[in-house]
Amino acid sequence: MKKFFFLFVALSFIVRANAQTVGIGTTNPATSAALDVTSTSKGLLPPRMTLLQRNAISTPAQGLMVYDIDRIIGGEPEFFNGTIWKNMVGLDVSFYPIGYDYLGGKIAYILQPGDPGYIAGQYHGLIASASDQGIGAPWGCYGTDISGAEGTALGTGNQNTIDIVNGCSTAGIAARICNDLELGGYSDWYLPSKDELNKLFLNRVAIGGFINYYYWSSSEFDIFNAWHQYFLSGAQAYISKANSYYVRPVRAF
Repeated sequence: MKKFFFLFVALSFIVRANAQTVGIGTTNPATSAALDVTSTSKGLLPPRMTLLQRNAISTPAQGLMVYDIDRIIGGEPEFFNGTIWKNMVGLDVSFYPIGYDYLGGKIAYILQPGDPGYIAGQYHGLIASASDQGIGAPWGCYGTDISGAEGTALGTGNQNTIDIVNGCSTAGIAARICNDLELGGYSDWYLPSKDELNKLFLNRVAIGGFINYYYWSSSEFDIFNAWHQYFLSGAQAYISKANSYYVRPVRAF
């Protein structure tokens, strides 16, 4: 009986040796198909993975198909055309665009060659919260030197924020609002540095939610002043830490 059982199971995967055709759920697979799956109650399930996992596939074959669970709400099927990844309507989905909902917020900037932290072939950058998290917050500790918070370049905002929180115990300051934030399942938000804040300004339309007013950076200028940016003109300047401005947290990915 066991032999007949295994023979029956084998016959459910019909292999036509000459045509090299495999049928699942059918004893008469189409000769033009390498694999013919027939069902009225089940579907074909491709591998499901995140964008980063998809991009980590080494030398994907032309026509390789996966289901990207990050792409849109619920995900979407994608294939590799030999050069780039595309979705089923032919759009380039190699990377997500600026302003896309991703990892707790909106993609605000994608690292470019020459940027600190840029790694060729990898996808990294900044995520901004979808809305302002502080609308009248001081930078804090006017007259106090916050050692380590003078970084202005891309990649320095997180350490600036840590140093501000550790060096200034005042409640409700811009850096602390970001440091204490839990949003979208993430708790590693920080106040952007001067250069990081400028990336938010340059991409403000795609990110959305900004107003034409002043936003704090985490970059200290001296014991009395810190850098801010005017989101109407884009002008950056240092001003009294006692002033109250808007706060837009970011996180790195």
